[in-house]
Amino acid sequence: MNELAITVIGPDRTGIVAEVTGALAGAGANLSDSTMTRLGGHFTMTLICTGAAAGDVEKALAPLSGVITAVRAVEPSGSGEQGEPYLVSVHGADRLGIVAAVTRVVAAAGGNITDLTTRLTGPLYVLVAEVDLPPGASDDLSVRLERTAQELGVEVTLRRAESDVL
Repeated sequence: MNELAITVIGPDRTGIVAEVTGALAGAGANLSDSTMTRLGGHFTMTLICTGAAAGDVEKALAPLSGVITAVRAVEPSGSGEQGEPYLVSVHGADRLGIVAAVTRVVAAAGGNITDLTTRLTGPLYVLVAEVDLPPGASDDLSVRLERTAQELGVEVTLRRAESDVL
């Protein structure tokens, strides 16, 4: 079955989600996975859809005004390796390199970042990441994250997350 990765970005406005998803449904693209958010006044979507050809989806999205889209075929993926779910949160004064430093430490511990969000609110920088860790890796990661937090002058927490139950 066709599997497509679709990205859409444009100025945030009322109805953008309805317009994009309506166009996708009209082209026969079944939405199977997505993330949608507002970033600095822009609305961005990353979607995985099945059932439609890339050309049909491109044609369906073309009439939408003010958005930039990209559509490409991707290979269907399995569930992949999953570790133990954890949340990493960081907050402190904004400075260059926070995301790079924290994600480098997570990667070195064998952690897979499955979701990451950052926000700057005045001088306060906040990072929240969902991470799958190999069994037994959390204690070592906690020590490494604390060392990195001290170097960056921020606070960091690592805590076990509840698995999503659908």
